[in-house]
Amino acid sequence: MQPKTRHWDRIGNGGVTFTEHGFGTAPLGNLYRAISDEDAEAVLQAAWDAGLRYFDTAPLYGLGLSETRLNRFLRGKLRDAYVVSTKIGRLLRVCGPDEDRDCIGKFFDVPNRREVYDYSYDGVMRSLEFSLERLGLDRVDILFAHDLDVFNHKTQAALDARLDELMAGGYRALVSLRDQGVIKAFGAGVNEWQPCLTLTERGDFDLFLLAGRYTLLEQEALETFLPLAVARGVGVVVGGPYNSGVLATGARPGAFYNYDPAPDWVLARVARIEAVCATFGVRLVDAAFQFPLRHPAVVSVIPGGQGLAEMASNVQASGAEIPAGLWAALKAEGLLRADAPV
Repeated sequence: MQPKTRHWDRIGNGGVTFTEHGFGTAPLGNLYRAISDEDAEAVLQAAWDAGLRYFDTAPLYGLGLSETRLNRFLRGKLRDAYVVSTKIGRLLRVCGPDEDRDCIGKFFDVPNRREVYDYSYDGVMRSLEFSLERLGLDRVDILFAHDLDVFNHKTQAALDARLDELMAGGYRALVSLRDQGVIKAFGAGVNEWQPCLTLTERGDFDLFLLAGRYTLLEQEALETFLPLAVARGVGVVVGGPYNSGVLATGARPGAFYNYDPAPDWVLARVARIEAVCATFGVRLVDAAFQFPLRHPAVVSVIPGGQGLAEMASNVQASGAEIPAGLWAALKAEGLLRADAPV
C-alpha cells in the first residue's frame, strides 16, 4: 500500500507535496553504529519501493555522509518525483585527526570534519552551496535552521544569542532564497517546541521539523505552539516519533529516550501505554507512528531506519488501522492529553 500524501502551500508558491511517511536520514550518517554504503542503499531502496518520496537530511548527519549517500541513491531519478529537505546552521570543515569533534560519539566512521555553528547570512548561503554539492542536486525544497534549542546550545542565553544571529542575518537569506524560488519553504529543525513558538512569533516561517516533542509520550506542544501553527498555516514535520526508540521497542532494558537510555519515569509511562495498546491488539509502534498524523498541522512523520527490518516495521506502522477506542482509552487513563486531536 502506497503512503498517503499531504499537499502544503502556505504562501501560494506551489508548495510541497509530502508523503505522510517520510524518511529521516540521520541513521544513514552512521548514527550510533557504522553501516556500509550497500546497506544504506538497500534501506533507501526499500523506502522508495514502499512509496516514500520525502527525504530529510543535514550536514551534521555523519558529517556529510548522509547527504552523499542520498546523492548516490537519488542520482538518475526525476527531480520532481521526490522532496528533499536539508539544514543550515552548521558548516563543516576539515580538521586534524586529534582535533576535538563534538558530535563524535554519536556518529561512527565518518569523514574527518568538524561542525562549526553559523546562522549568519553568509553561513546560510555557504551551507546551501556545500549541501547541494554533497547531494548532487541543483536545488532542495526546504531548508531548516538546525538545532536551535537548549538541548544543543546548553543554556537559554546561548540559544537566545543563536536565535538573534539567525534573525539578524540567516533569516534574510532564507527569505531571499524562498522569494527567488530557490527553495519552496524554510523553517527550523529542533528538539524542543519552545523555539518553534518563538520563531513563529518573530518571523514568517513556513515549516518546522519537531523531533520527539509531539508524540504518544509527549504533547506539551498543544498548549501554545501547535494552535499557533494551525492559525498561521505553518506545517509541522514530526521527527523522532518513537522518542529515540522507546515507543518502538517498548519499555525494555536498554530502551532509548531523547538519545540516551530511558529514565524510569519514561519506562513506567510507556509500559502503561503499551498495556492499553495490547488490549486493542495494536502494536505500540503503530500507535506511535499514527498519533501525530491526527493533528491538522502535521504534514509528514519521518522515523529513521538503519536496517531493512526497521524500514519494514515503519512501513507497516504507517499503514496500520487504529481503532478509535484506543485513543479514547488512553485519554481515559490520563496517558494522552484530552485536547489531542485523534
